[in-house]
Amino acid sequence: MKNTYRIIFSIFLTFNLFNSSWTQQPPVAKIVPKYDTLHGDVRVDNYYWLRDDSRTNPEVIEYLKAENAYTDVVMKPTVAFQETLYDEMVRRIKETDQDPPYRDGKYYYYTRTEKGKQYPIFCRKKGSTDAHEEIYFDQNEMSKGYRFYRTWQMDISPSGDLLAFSIDTNGSENYILHIKNLIDGTILDDRIENTQSVEWAMDNKTLFYTVEDNAKRPYRVYRHFLGTVTSDDKLVYEEKDALYTVGIDRTTSEKYIFMISSASNSDEWRYIPADQPAAEFKVIVPRRPEFEYSVDHWGEYFYIRTNKEAKTFRLVRAPITNPNENNWEDVIPYRKDVTVEGMDFFTNHSIVYEREKGLQKMRVTDMGTGNIHYIEFSDPVYTAYANMNKVFDTKVFRFSYQSLIQPPSIFDYDLEDRERKLIKQQDVLGGYDPTQYQSERIFAKAQDGTEIPISLVYKKGVKFDGSAPLHMSGYGAYGSPTQPTFSSVRLSYLDRGVIVALAHIRGGGDMGREWYDDGKLLNKKNTFTDFIACAEHLVKENYTSRDKLTISGGSAGGLLMGAVITMRPDLFKAVIASVPFVDALNTMLDAGLMYTAQEYLEWGNPNEKVYYDYMKSYDPYVNVRAVNYPNILVKVGFNDPRVNYWEGTKWAAKLRETKTDNNKILVKVNMGAGHAGSSGRYERLREIAFDYAYILRQYGILK
Repeated sequence: MKNTYRIIFSIFLTFNLFNSSWTQQPPVAKIVPKYDTLHGDVRVDNYYWLRDDSRTNPEVIEYLKAENAYTDVVMKPTVAFQETLYDEMVRRIKETDQDPPYRDGKYYYYTRTEKGKQYPIFCRKKGSTDAHEEIYFDQNEMSKGYRFYRTWQMDISPSGDLLAFSIDTNGSENYILHIKNLIDGTILDDRIENTQSVEWAMDNKTLFYTVEDNAKRPYRVYRHFLGTVTSDDKLVYEEKDALYTVGIDRTTSEKYIFMISSASNSDEWRYIPADQPAAEFKVIVPRRPEFEYSVDHWGEYFYIRTNKEAKTFRLVRAPITNPNENNWEDVIPYRKDVTVEGMDFFTNHSIVYEREKGLQKMRVTDMGTGNIHYIEFSDPVYTAYANMNKVFDTKVFRFSYQSLIQPPSIFDYDLEDRERKLIKQQDVLGGYDPTQYQSERIFAKAQDGTEIPISLVYKKGVKFDGSAPLHMSGYGAYGSPTQPTFSSVRLSYLDRGVIVALAHIRGGGDMGREWYDDGKLLNKKNTFTDFIACAEHLVKENYTSRDKLTISGGSAGGLLMGAVITMRPDLFKAVIASVPFVDALNTMLDAGLMYTAQEYLEWGNPNEKVYYDYMKSYDPYVNVRAVNYPNILVKVGFNDPRVNYWEGTKWAAKLRETKTDNNKILVKVNMGAGHAGSSGRYERLREIAFDYAYILRQYGILK
């Protein structure tokens, strides 16, 4: 077949790979116009042909290989530098290491890694941490023969005798559930495809699991008895509303199993006693629009986190015997400036996770006396969250803590005497000294006057005269905060004089629930203009300059990248857009794709004209313009079901066709992985080293 891109690719192979004097040119995608009309508006997609749902079209595959070949040639001068970066990243980690054990039932569980092995080894010891080690799941052994191997669910039965685990072997997120007998090490015949969540009943032989529909929406819950064929499994519930997904969970108290139907702005919880797996699930509170809640159990009550009459959520309780709203009793009332994000319960204490002024807080309540205190944290900016807490009858709470310059640490906190014990801090090999680095939080002013936080980290001695290179990342979607976490690989930037910035833009949950609401649906453009305001502020205040400012984001953050360089292509030197959601309008008009219907509550339903017009106004693929763009690296996963590979690939083709500059658009396709990239830890470090080499090259740093 003599397609244009095939001819160019052939020339590319002949004259470029073997003749270094020839100037490399990218593959050129053929133009095959596809016309769509909606709301009286005609859209033309010249590169729709690159979409291949089956992922078997040889023409498309050859084009993707051409993209990779072009990227390899352009990045060839950095190959040795990539190896240098990779080696220093590996040298910083303790390759043979072990997580601190945690107790669950009769056993102490932990994972460990071994030098040279890609995956963790899951282990346990019976009765005490001094007992004989039992390896109950070695992912390195299980992954033999697979290029990609990711575990999803790892759920051990209450008796400790059985392991339910699900695996994905190509990155497509088609998880297959298996059961392993931990007594004799055999894998049972029970095998269930297209699963998501799974939970054991207390009888150790009943398993609840969810399965997906054709759009990968978890929509059915089944009950499975060990040893029976899956075709006999009882359908417990089917979620018919396409806006909702369904999941299964069991309380830490082990008293109840919850079945949760959730949309992005509405929930409905059902429950049964965990020791009565044949019981009928009962609704706690019926769903309704804009009504969110989540549930946990303690004593004779369900504790309910809800946004009813509380935009930032409050905590109430209701008797298990009759948990309807008429019986709700305030536990933590609504506070405008404090968002209640979650909760955990133990025999005598509760932990409520809050966010105030962008900072995470842990509120401890003695359930007997009602006394309240907060766990104290030292850094001005940090990340803290619950670690493994599997035992209900305990006074020790385990949490993780880190900051931009403090490596991840795990603490055991005595809820009664308020003393904490450092259990483990991540080793950063090579003599890392946190006193040589500085972190700070500054604020940029958005178009509407809102102050947008920016977290910065850099090596002391950096000059703030506009000469320093600066790399900023952002996300800004789904209410997910951009957490100021530590990264040992980031030292490869910092030690070369690069300032790293995190933009805490609206659309995320960085400053609470309202922060999220102000960056979704018809407020989505706030996310993009916030990021631009952060970039402009950093340039204005001489942290960097436009020719030293690079940016990156992935998935919804990839949409962010596409949108900001569409709006302000002059502001950035280079961009990495990973698995970028840049073909937003076309994707949101295809309800057959993963999660599209559920995403209507995040982005809007473009079948309604108001959302169509708004989405079209910022969609990066639609709005490619004949202007100068920065250098762009687009990264996609061939098996990605969340943001399909063709989004970024089409966008790159259209940019090349339309833009007016000589900057390079690179596409790197991971042909054996999905949304999150490679599954092995060393493979992942090689991907990061590639990204770092790409960015550092923009600053003229190649060593």
